[in-house]
Amino acid sequence: MTAPGAGGDVRAREPVTELRLHPVTPLRRAWAPVAVLVGWAVHDPDGTQRQLTRLTTGTLLIALAVLLPAAALYGFGSWWFTHFAVTESELRIRTGLVFRRTAHIRLERIQAIDVTQPLLARVAGVAKLKLDVIGTDKKDELAFLGADEARTLRAELLARAAGFAPETAHEVGEAPARELLRVPPRVLAVALLLTGATWGWLVVAVLAVPGVWLLTHSPWTLLAAGLPMLGAAGASSVGRFVTEYDWTVGESPDGLRIDHGLLDRAHETVPPGRVQTVRVVEPLLWRRRGWVRVELDVAGSANSMLLPVAPRDVAESVIARVLPGVSVPARESVSGAPARAKWCVPVWWRGYGLAVTDAVFAARHGLLRRSLALVPHAKVQSVRLVQGPWQRVWGVADVHVDTGANKTVTARLRGVGEARELLAAQAERSRTGRKAARPDRWMV
Repeated sequence: MTAPGAGGDVRAREPVTELRLHPVTPLRRAWAPVAVLVGWAVHDPDGTQRQLTRLTTGTLLIALAVLLPAAALYGFGSWWFTHFAVTESELRIRTGLVFRRTAHIRLERIQAIDVTQPLLARVAGVAKLKLDVIGTDKKDELAFLGADEARTLRAELLARAAGFAPETAHEVGEAPARELLRVPPRVLAVALLLTGATWGWLVVAVLAVPGVWLLTHSPWTLLAAGLPMLGAAGASSVGRFVTEYDWTVGESPDGLRIDHGLLDRAHETVPPGRVQTVRVVEPLLWRRRGWVRVELDVAGSANSMLLPVAPRDVAESVIARVLPGVSVPARESVSGAPARAKWCVPVWWRGYGLAVTDAVFAARHGLLRRSLALVPHAKVQSVRLVQGPWQRVWGVADVHVDTGANKTVTARLRGVGEARELLAAQAERSRTGRKAARPDRWMV
C-alpha cells in the first residue's frame, strides 16, 4: 500500500501487545495506604498515642475491616491499570490508578538495564527491571516480572538498542559473560573493618553518648542521639557487607556485568563507552595489603562502584577492560604540587598530584584516603582554569576538567605557567580524542 504522494512503500507497523506485571505485584502495592498511616504515626507519635488510647476494640476491628480491603483494592487496581509494551522504537509504560502517566522510552536512549531481586522477591521468584536512560535522573522501572521473564525482556531491549531487527531481537538472548573477578567474603569483611568511617562513628558514639547522658539524664534523648550514630556505623560496615557480598565482575559484549548482594540480589551492567571517570581509592589502612577500591562516574547511569576491594594489580587489569587502551599511571609518574602551594593549603597540599598520558587526564588528592581520578581525553566536555586571590599571590591555580556525567575532576594547586599550558593542551587532546573514540553502542 502506498501513501498518496509518497515515493515508496509504507512498512506495516509491528503489532503492539500490551502486557501486565507479575500477579504478585498487587501484594507489594497494597502496602502504600498502610505506609501512609505509618508515616503519619512516625511524624506525630504523641497524637498517634492519644488516638490509640481512645480506640475501643470494636472501633479497631471496624477500622481494620475497612483498611485491609481498601489496601487490597488499591494494590489490585494499580496493578490492573499498569501495562507495558515494546514497539519497534520504544518501551511504553502506562501507569496510574487515578492520574494516568505514559512513559515513552526510546530504545536507543537506554544506557543500562539492571535486574534486582529484593529478598522477598527472590522467595517469590520475581525480579525488578531498572532502566538508565540518557537525559533522566530518575530510573523508570518494571516491578515485578517473573525472574526468567525479566532476563528475557532485558536481553530483548538491549538487542533492540544495539540495532537488531525486531523480528530477530527475541532470538538474540542474553549475551554470555566471562567471570573476571569475585571478591571473597572474608576479604570484604576485613576491608570494611579497616575502613575509617566505621571506627570513626563508633568513636563518636562512645564519646558523645556519655556526654549526652550527663547533660540530660533522659533515656529518650540518649536513644535519639545514640541510635543514629550506631546506625551510621552499622551502615558503613554491616550494611555495606550485605550489599557488596559476593561481588562478581564478568565481561560480556554488552559491557561489564556486576552481580552482588546477600539479601537483595542485584544484576547490573556498566555500559560500554559511557564511563566518564574511574577513581582508584586507597584508604590508609588498606595500603599495607595493597588493596584499592574502584569507583565510576557513568553518563546516564546510577552505577558508581566497579570494585569494592581488590589488589591493585587486579583492579588495574579490570580498569583496562572498562577503558580500553588506558593504564593507571604509576605513583612515581604523578607530579606533586609545587612547594609554594603549602601557603594555600597547609599539610594537605602534599596529597595533590597530576599525571597526563596519551590516553587520560589523571588527578590525585588526599593524604589519608588517596584518590586518583582518571578521565579519558575523549570524555572531557570542557576545561577551566580557576584562580582565587590568595592563589594569585603564590602563583598557583586549579585546572577543572568537566565530564559528560556532570562531574568535575580538578588538578589542584598547579603552577600558573603549567596550568595555562595544561589548559590549552587538554583542550586539543580532548578534541582529537573525541574523533578517535569508539561509538557508544551496545554489543559492538
